[in-house]
Amino acid sequence: MPRHILATLVVAAALAGFSAPHAFAAPSPTSQDQTFLVQSHQGNLAEIAAGKDAGRHGTTACVQRAGQTWVRDHTKLDASVRKLAYATHTTLPSTPSAAQQKELKAVQAKAGTSAYDSAWLKAQDAAHRKTLAAIDQEIKYGSNASEIAAARTARPVVAMHLDMVRGGVCHPMPHGTHHGG
Repeated sequence: MPRHILATLVVAAALAGFSAPHAFAAPSPTSQDQTFLVQSHQGNLAEIAAGKDAGRHGTTACVQRAGQTWVRDHTKLDASVRKLAYATHTTLPSTPSAAQQKELKAVQAKAGTSAYDSAWLKAQDAAHRKTLAAIDQEIKYGSNASEIAAARTARPVVAMHLDMVRGGVCHPMPHGTHHGG
């Protein structure tokens, strides 16, 4: 009899263990905040690297200036992210994501050609739209007031960068047209 009771308890414990995670499957607010910090940091690292690269390889003064702006603004934004990560004991990666690194390498492959600026602008358009989505997600679903405030502070900076690359200010050609590359 004790063996049967023990077996029943083991099965009950196993079932409870398997069903408990389902009750907590939705990301917790803390998870949202930590994800935001990690994504923000990696995005800042990627934008700083892209900005430096534009300064070296941009063929127009506008792309070179945009690169300088990225380095300045994303360095400042990242200082806030690192401070928040420290305060919340969130571990940050030391490099941009693999996808971000791959995108930068694809743009760098066009260095020295007329296609570089267009590739850089296209990559920055996509990166900044993705960053705005992450910022909006944090503003809507975050629970840490300091991180939500940081997202609200970052939003106009990132939106301004997106306007720079989309608004024709740096585009060497009209939207929708393509030339070699």
